[in-house]
Amino acid sequence: MGDGTGPDRADTDGTGGAGAGGGAGPASGAPGGADRGAPKGPERKIGRRKLLIGGGIALAGGVALTQDAVRRLWWQVPGVDRQRVPGAVDFAGATWAGASEANLRYADRPDDYTIDRIVIHVTQGSYASALRVFRSPLHAAAAHYVVRAKDGRIAQCVQERDVAFHAGNRAYNERSVGIEHEGFVDRPEDFTDVMYESSARLAAAICVRHGFPPDREHIIAHHEVPGADHTDPGPHWDWDRYIRLVRAAEKAARTKQA
Repeated sequence: MGDGTGPDRADTDGTGGAGAGGGAGPASGAPGGADRGAPKGPERKIGRRKLLIGGGIALAGGVALTQDAVRRLWWQVPGVDRQRVPGAVDFAGATWAGASEANLRYADRPDDYTIDRIVIHVTQGSYASALRVFRSPLHAAAAHYVVRAKDGRIAQCVQERDVAFHAGNRAYNERSVGIEHEGFVDRPEDFTDVMYESSARLAAAICVRHGFPPDREHIIAHHEVPGADHTDPGPHWDWDRYIRLVRAAEKAARTKQA
């Protein structure tokens, strides 16, 4: 979307960059993105019969694995199917608008990657154009969510369990949820009250679901991602207001759970 419609860059680590300064960018120089992490040598498979769990470790091909490693590998074992409901949303207020499979990597977060960050983006274009390019396999980038300016409507494009190519940094893609906001970084009027409030409820739900605090260490700007060359959400994004709203929504959500 650098101009609101198309990709803006090719990341050397094979990850996508969504958001402004600009826009959602390609996952890699290769078609479909290289963030799928395909092995360069012979692929090593772990058979279910060789995965012996007990005594705090497991053995796979004679190699000792910790329980954490077993937990990450178990769903990859032949015959183990992860429950996946197509079109299911993680946030009750969202509607499904699935991104192309080329713009994400299927995963089983938080079992294989801990989620402890939210990355805030701005689309540098319209809500509709963001959804359109995320559906394109040629775009090679997508965020988990897009929030519309006029009414706070939320579209979910990638399930939170999966790795979306949005941050321009593979490690941050794997640990974060990306939220796009309709608008342009140099137009403060795009950041409406209803958008802030809707996004804050979404961010609070993500914090509660994944167990990290709603603060500026864990909710970051796209331009704060290491190695990022983007500028979003830009100087007009009201961080103090946004974090205040997220904290209030997070407190309300935890009170409701109690």
